[in-house]
Amino acid sequence: MKLRAQSLLNTTATISREYSLSEHIVLYSGDCIDLLKSIPDDSIQLIVTSPPYNIGKEYEKKLDLAVYLQEQAQVIAECARVLSPRGSICWQVGNYVQKGAIVPLDAVLYPVFSNLSLKMRNRIIWHFEHGLHCSRRFSGRYETIVWYTKTDDYVFNLDPVRTPQKYPGKKHFKGPNAGQYSCNPLGKNPGDLWVIPNVKSNHVEKTEHPCQFPVELIERLVLSLTNEGDWVLDPFLGTGTTSIAAIRHGRRGAGAEIVQKYLDIARERIHQELDGTLRTRPMGRPVYDPVEARSKLTFAPWKEDPKQTALFERSPECTEAEDEDC
Repeated sequence: MKLRAQSLLNTTATISREYSLSEHIVLYSGDCIDLLKSIPDDSIQLIVTSPPYNIGKEYEKKLDLAVYLQEQAQVIAECARVLSPRGSICWQVGNYVQKGAIVPLDAVLYPVFSNLSLKMRNRIIWHFEHGLHCSRRFSGRYETIVWYTKTDDYVFNLDPVRTPQKYPGKKHFKGPNAGQYSCNPLGKNPGDLWVIPNVKSNHVEKTEHPCQFPVELIERLVLSLTNEGDWVLDPFLGTGTTSIAAIRHGRRGAGAEIVQKYLDIARERIHQELDGTLRTRPMGRPVYDPVEARSKLTFAPWKEDPKQTALFERSPECTEAEDEDC
């Protein structure tokens, strides 16, 4: 896939500052609304982004929730205009925190998408295991990707994103196919709960951006919702992850960013991707398990309470004779 992407871009491996249908990579320095206004109707196959969550990060000014939703609605309306009839919008969001209470942004944004006649196809839960620890509520360890389409005739390629079967040797036990293997040999549907590590501390993709998402998260969306040569747009590009995922698989990438240092990082990372030197976590790699790896950090240095320790013990492995849901 990567070699095919590079061959597509070899003759025009420059990064344009302005959008044009003849370009392959666009990095727009400025407000995404200005970029969107330069894009023709119905021309983008996939719009995927992680907009500011309005929680006071260094790249955003915390707004009243109503004002924030109004600004998001303006961007989403422009996205709907430029979206191809067979295209998809994937809006990846978390929770807005107001005086200690959380507001799920995907829920409050639903009317915005619905009023534009966009149809939700999935509410994908992205689960990860690292982040800030809360003291007065359970720590947040997921974010949501809401997937909308413009029409019922949308691109959806399942085969490129299938994951390994849990029981590849399972067979039909009755009916006309009894005795035959019941699983798809290409793998199974990954479902709507995606366990992918977030970009923290020693992650190979870490830059100075505080809320960077992993390339493999976007790769799954690019492969399933676009075809080669299609345009993939990120209105809030950050450090270029969306464009990297698009370029890697032979698509065209465009995005806008208002913070110059993030735009500079995005440009450098895209050049590294084109050169084949960008380091990323491979798609499909199992999540690291420190217990199975017998990391010395998993052994408690303090005297353990037997009752508490029992809560953390893992169940013994199931045997083939036991129930498959063990």
